[in-house]
Amino acid sequence: MKKYINKITKALTIAVVVFGAHSCGDAYLEDVQVYNIDSENYFNSESDYYDALVGAYDLLQSSYVNAILGEIASDNTLCGGESATDVIGWQQIDDMVHTPVNSNLRDVWNWMYAGVSRTNFIMEFQDKIDFEGREALIAETRFLRAYYYFELVKWFGPVPLKESRFQIGDETSIPRSPVADVYALIEKDLQYAVANLTYTAPQAGRATKGSAQALLGKAYLYQEKYGEATTVFDNLIEMGPYDLVEDYEMLWEAEGENSIEAVFEVQYTDVEGAGFDCLQCSEGNVAIGFSGIRNYTGPLFSSGFSFNVPTQESYDAFEDADLRKDIAILDIDAWAAQEGATFGTGYEHTGYFNRKYIPRKRSSEAAGDLNLTNPGNYRAIRFADVLLMAAEAYNTGGISDTKAQEYLNRVRRRAYGVDDNSVDITDSGSNLTSAIARERRLELMGEGHRFFDLVRTGDGSRIPGFVEGKHNIFPIPIEEIQFANGNWSQNPNY
Repeated sequence: MKKYINKITKALTIAVVVFGAHSCGDAYLEDVQVYNIDSENYFNSESDYYDALVGAYDLLQSSYVNAILGEIASDNTLCGGESATDVIGWQQIDDMVHTPVNSNLRDVWNWMYAGVSRTNFIMEFQDKIDFEGREALIAETRFLRAYYYFELVKWFGPVPLKESRFQIGDETSIPRSPVADVYALIEKDLQYAVANLTYTAPQAGRATKGSAQALLGKAYLYQEKYGEATTVFDNLIEMGPYDLVEDYEMLWEAEGENSIEAVFEVQYTDVEGAGFDCLQCSEGNVAIGFSGIRNYTGPLFSSGFSFNVPTQESYDAFEDADLRKDIAILDIDAWAAQEGATFGTGYEHTGYFNRKYIPRKRSSEAAGDLNLTNPGNYRAIRFADVLLMAAEAYNTGGISDTKAQEYLNRVRRRAYGVDDNSVDITDSGSNLTSAIARERRLELMGEGHRFFDLVRTGDGSRIPGFVEGKHNIFPIPIEEIQFANGNWSQNPNY
């Protein structure tokens, strides 16, 4: 779907975001009044449904902020940037001093609810007409709704829940649903998607049966439903078309996009889009430019804004024999000495950069601001992640340490470039639990999962400044509490 992401569709004007419809999203309500899109003049053809589906996928691009903050909030990276006040909301999250007054957390809330609203619009009129492939289209829609709600529940805990369009005034009457209820809808949507999708997507980047299985297994894992998780993961691992790519380094280049390891990727393009006043409108992966090397000149890479810089401890966590070490993290001093490159330093400079997601050199003819048009996909769910989640479920659930070792060691053998048992983990019990957690950190370094892995496994104390019982979830944006007029209470200790 990558080449269709920037398509202008009517669907982009019908996603009314009641909760926090502000910033550049202010135009939504005005657009609805202008076009007067309702059940009478829309969803009258297959193309109407397809255009609306494109609109629902479009909000995935704004999840770049979820990914970069998943690292900055963890012990993997520091915020960085130009100064201590550069993107102050990110700096606060890095230092664990964030409050409900944080525009970047508000972005996560707004943009994920925009995705929910677009999927709910389709679901509200899912039965209006029939056409070949309708069940699969609805299955994709339900996968996307589950994806957006999963982001919301892991960031904010209990959230307002609705299966049709949100209306003005709902914020004063609809409660924040318990986490269990949000997960129940996520499970229901993903079970439908698993049953009605195949492993082959009609276009790269669209949801498949495997995407739905992986996210369903992940939702089970987050709820500690280990038996259900292993069942789903086993089916995906054994029946799906996925495998680990042999070359871990190539996985992060353009040639590695939508590979056999890609269970679900968020698609980005280098099409010129909006400017810095509307980052979620950009067609490029904005997180890449933010994570780039400041004032860089040299081969392979191009400049960026030096955010999301890995710590020395993160780099040292890799063994020297681990092939991932200098693929996941760029040692800029060693690289500059080797390649004759030059670079500048920013705030909290550590000497390291997230090599998976920093800008690569492109044609000088690339359109627009290069920091807003980086075309690199976000590898949202990789097969290696699935293997490690399955290993965790088998071990932590007390189901089978042997099976957990099998899945864990499959990832480790690729990491060390061996095809024998020389690097295999043979531990069991709590030692195996620690080994799996360590492997998840190394394998997924820089991919936005670390904060949530630490929190859900009770290891939040590894994060400097983390307060158990407070920072496990983020505060509801203050504007939403005010709009709710007493209907919603704030998360504990904020």
